[in-house]
Amino acid sequence: MAIMTAKEIMDIIPHRQPFMLIDTIEELELGKKAVGKKCVSYNEPFFAGHFPSEPVMPGVLIIEALAQTGAVAILSDPEFKGRTAYFAAINKARFREKVVPGDVLRLETEIINIKGPIGIGAAKAYVGDKVAAEAELTFAIGKA
Repeated sequence: MAIMTAKEIMDIIPHRQPFMLIDTIEELELGKKAVGKKCVSYNEPFFAGHFPSEPVMPGVLIIEALAQTGAVAILSDPEFKGRTAYFAAINKARFREKVVPGDVLRLETEIINIKGPIGIGAAKAYVGDKVAAEAELTFAIGKA
């Protein structure tokens, strides 16, 4: 059961369509962890060109969905309310399974370290029980 809808997510992060890549937040530990969901539809605009004969969700967009999930986690901390989380680094990214129309991505990002305005998240995207992608994401929190 979703605890946060896309509209509520937009109260925390600045992303909007067509670049909002989270449908719901299913779990949230303020400032620590978020679990999101993305229902991958054939109607996603990127499928028109990636690839017309074999639609596959681009890996960079899976990482972006994980980053948006991490941004919800880190920005839910009252200390960072109203700020923006920017990408500072992507490390150890691995793509293990194709993500195709009809898949439901479970996006898990846990903030494993935070010092001042810099946070590091461990992120994994799943389709069912299989890891589709994983990475270590570094966030820089912008000033209020």
